[in-house]
Amino acid sequence: MEREFYKKLLNWKESSLRKPLVLRGARQVGKTYILQDFAKREYSDHVYINFDETPHFASFFDENLDPDRIIKELNIYFKKTIRPSSTLIILDEIQECPKALASLKYFCEKKNEYHLATAGSLLGVKLTKGFPVGKVNFLDLAPLNFFEFLHASNESDLVSMLQEMEHPKALSEIFHNKLVSLLKYYFIIGGMPEAVDTYLKTENLEQVREVQKEILDAYLLDFAKHAPKDDVMKIMAVWDCIPNQLAKENKKFIFSAIRKSARARDFETSIQWLKSAGLIVKANHISTPKLPLDAYSDKQVFKIFLLDVGLLGAMSKLDPRIILEEDRLFQEFKGSLTENFVALELHDKHFDELYYWTSEGIAEVDFVISTEHQIFPLEVKAGFSKKKKSLLVYDEKFSKDENVSLVLSRTSLRNFAFDGKVVNYPLYGICLFPRFR
Repeated sequence: MEREFYKKLLNWKESSLRKPLVLRGARQVGKTYILQDFAKREYSDHVYINFDETPHFASFFDENLDPDRIIKELNIYFKKTIRPSSTLIILDEIQECPKALASLKYFCEKKNEYHLATAGSLLGVKLTKGFPVGKVNFLDLAPLNFFEFLHASNESDLVSMLQEMEHPKALSEIFHNKLVSLLKYYFIIGGMPEAVDTYLKTENLEQVREVQKEILDAYLLDFAKHAPKDDVMKIMAVWDCIPNQLAKENKKFIFSAIRKSARARDFETSIQWLKSAGLIVKANHISTPKLPLDAYSDKQVFKIFLLDVGLLGAMSKLDPRIILEEDRLFQEFKGSLTENFVALELHDKHFDELYYWTSEGIAEVDFVISTEHQIFPLEVKAGFSKKKKSLLVYDEKFSKDENVSLVLSRTSLRNFAFDGKVVNYPLYGICLFPRFR
């Protein structure tokens, strides 16, 4: 599958500031595949080590962490010559070998001419002692976003058409309806590579659901294997309640929904663990849209979204046949799938921190994001609604702030539209936000 992420790997390879690479991401998002594909396409040769499948490779890092010795022994073992720049060394599931992780520091300092890429789920990598801070480059891989799903589905022309848009002009109904239909399938399939591949090969949504259930089961096993023992049950409790939390009208995370006596401080570590593992995305509440947004956020009030909309549907036991029922899918569970989808698309487009705004029960703007100099509000509608009450309340309160965009944005099932004040992005084109200003 062609991934937009591939360009980031090319940039890493050619960068004058290149250091050993740590590729992070949840399990089964395609880290191993993309690194091996990258090695085959961009290097003359490569060496691949998986510390989970073949733990005996850890012995290469037992004696000392001298890069010359490690390279020499790898040459002997693989019966080849590892050459600077032309051979990619891939260390997979590196969290299983802390000494290999520590060795990255010495490769950076003494032998940075060697190209070394590592992969590991965040289930352990960020928590490993002796992490070589400042001596590695980080990249994060997520499930396929909607445009990547279109590429995989042989619909690259539709992606090009959207990416080339310079104005929010309505698409022809033929293209609009086709994109809405494809988006419905994405809501069921999601972006986990195995789920997408299963659908493309079988066109069977029931088989896709089986794949998703297997992935969810694997995550539960990972909790037990990688999480601190005292936190395992709490992590599972938070994880299990996410679909119900998102199905509420007010999607703010409520700790008492886990259990009546639950308190925030009892679960803070568990939520942070899931976030570090790449399994959830958070959106923090802000009281006022001012730069930097983080300074005005309340870390105790937030929403939690799942890493993949298809997995959310599987956890919610959503019947895939709902895809046949007009546009009910987008409104299911009070629009939780829709809002989760938008959160992931925004997060994937480098908005690492997401925020939302409310006004004392009067209005709620689902997402507020910022660029270097401007703040942009975005309201999410699960259907064809043209209502914009929350945006107008927001506008009335903050439009005089020079950093607040004068253009308001909404996303819904409606086509592209602009009425002079509010831009409507169809859900299938939300990754273009905030292009039209």
